[in-house]
Amino acid sequence: MVARQIIHVDMDAFYASVEQRDRPELKGKAVIVGGDAKSRGVVSAASYEARKFGVHSAMPMAQAVRLCPQGIVLPVRMGRYAEVSHVIQSIVEQYTPLVEPISLDEAFLDVTASTNLFGPAEQIGRRIKEQIREQTQLTASVGVAPNKFLAKLASDLKKPDGFVVVTEQSKQEILDPLPVGKIWGVGKVTEATLQSYGIRTIAQLRASTCEELQSIVGNAAEELLRLARGEDDRPVEPDRERKSLSSEQTFATDIRDESILMSVLLEEVEEVAERLRRHQIKARTITLKLRYGDFRTVTRSETLREATNLTKPLWETAGQVFRKWQARSGGALRLLGFGASGLEPEHAGQQLLFRDPDQEKLKRLDQIVDKIRDRYGRRAVHRGGSTPENPGTIT
Repeated sequence: MVARQIIHVDMDAFYASVEQRDRPELKGKAVIVGGDAKSRGVVSAASYEARKFGVHSAMPMAQAVRLCPQGIVLPVRMGRYAEVSHVIQSIVEQYTPLVEPISLDEAFLDVTASTNLFGPAEQIGRRIKEQIREQTQLTASVGVAPNKFLAKLASDLKKPDGFVVVTEQSKQEILDPLPVGKIWGVGKVTEATLQSYGIRTIAQLRASTCEELQSIVGNAAEELLRLARGEDDRPVEPDRERKSLSSEQTFATDIRDESILMSVLLEEVEEVAERLRRHQIKARTITLKLRYGDFRTVTRSETLREATNLTKPLWETAGQVFRKWQARSGGALRLLGFGASGLEPEHAGQQLLFRDPDQEKLKRLDQIVDKIRDRYGRRAVHRGGSTPENPGTIT
């Protein structure tokens, strides 16, 4: 059996880097992209200059400004980032059809069958990195490895502008000295728990028995041990037929604050709704993805009476699902995501002879918001009601 060759491409501080490229006067300066600090906005991306001050994604913008008062705060320009992402996607698809996009700024590639045409995986990775720099003037960090976990870990080891190759022969040498927090899904809380038991490095984790780990992390024990050994059999899943659209945010520290979580969720709903409209499709089911600090991940879904791509009904339903989760089992989160599935063409199904005036009003409002944001950025107009008590108000 031929060993798989996986590449992970991860753009460096993507949103902030696009802003610095488009506005040369921002190069070398602390750039923070996200919502307005006065309306409980959150950080979507921060340049490496801003990260030196402790600014990170999903942080409240007001806190980011306090940490980095000299930072230049810019609105999210999702349309612009999507344009650049399309260029990057066209580059990686030159080498393999097996591309799994994770977000606008990262993707997995399975180049196992491509090596006959383009040479070793390491050579393909370097070509991709060079082409991205030439065509976009941006840097990407690239990891090459036998599986997805190792490829993603490799791309993160020498950011920014990194290039790391991990092989079956070198994987344990690379993994063992790393802190346990480098393992996929191990957040601050789980890492602190493991450290309290004297497990600080991946080598120490690997030396533990499954029974010992189960008493510490429960059902996650077997998965953690597999990853500590560099084992991951998940295939790259190309996005040939889109079955869902989603947006998710992983936090640097676990977040319990309701207002922050709701602000993040609102931004995710708006992003997914905008993408639905751009692709001229609508969704029937929404799903919240919630990952606790102890590595547990749950999903909560709700099916709408009618498929839609309008922001208001998607946001109302997301708010209701969030409230139910919070009332029953709420807690500090490491990751929060929003997804839309049950997709169908925008004009599918029976068309009404007389259009609903309220729906038409919401449709026109979304169109106006999309146009304003495409031109002036996300901060140019915003929706209110980012609290569970009133999730549907749009201002």
